Amino acid sequence: MTEASRTAEPPMRVAIVPVTPLQQNCTLVWCTKTKKAAFIDAGGDLDRLKQAAEKAGVTVEKLLVTHGHIDHCGGTAKLARELGVPIEGPQEADRFWISRLGDDGAKYGIDGEVFEPARWLEDGDTVTIGDLTLDVIHCPGHTPGHVVFYHAPSHFAIVGDVLFQGSIGRTDFPMGNHQDLIDSITKKLWPLGNDVTFVPGHGPHSTFGRERQTNAFVSDYALS
Repeated sequence: MTEASRTAEPPMRVAIVPVTPLQQNCTLVWCTKTKKAAFIDAGGDLDRLKQAAEKAGVTVEKLLVTHGHIDHCGGTAKLARELGVPIEGPQEADRFWISRLGDDGAKYGIDGEVFEPARWLEDGDTVTIGDLTLDVIHCPGHTPGHVVFYHAPSHFAIVGDVLFQGSIGRTDFPMGNHQDLIDSITKKLWPLGNDVTFVPGHGPHSTFGRERQTNAFVSDYALS
């Protein structure tokens, strides 16, 4: 291995910015080659998000959304307007949740504004950030239109509220479905590989392999 290959910058970098009183993990993802970036799940605290992009020295070119809950996308419409960028995602079954953002914002003390994305996403779609290409994986259960973003070359996924370190997403909200969530995790995420690192919607990151060993809800032992 040459010195240059040892010190070469990875194609993708991320910064996690917890936002809203619910401490939702908004993720800033950028292409190191082009310095183009996207926020995934801009739920609120927009000044903090803009400061994070400035600190990273990147240009935000779009906003991506995993699902329609207030802490994940309440601030998305306003930020898209301020930055002059499009919104992509989630899958259209979450239109139900997005239509409630104003009411849910008042309920949770979070600014929420309804939006229509430039593009609804479907399973098998891709999204681009600079020269990066992320796969879109539809993972219903927590909400019906929840999507996961996966960068295969980096073995890295942003999974929203599908899976957490040691837990899984709630399914007691309207349109939640526990079996759909279990199927999404075991049939769509596990096949990506044990070495995949993921950022959840709340709390610390983990790997699929670790969760298959230790997660009380979806470990191989728990489901056996």
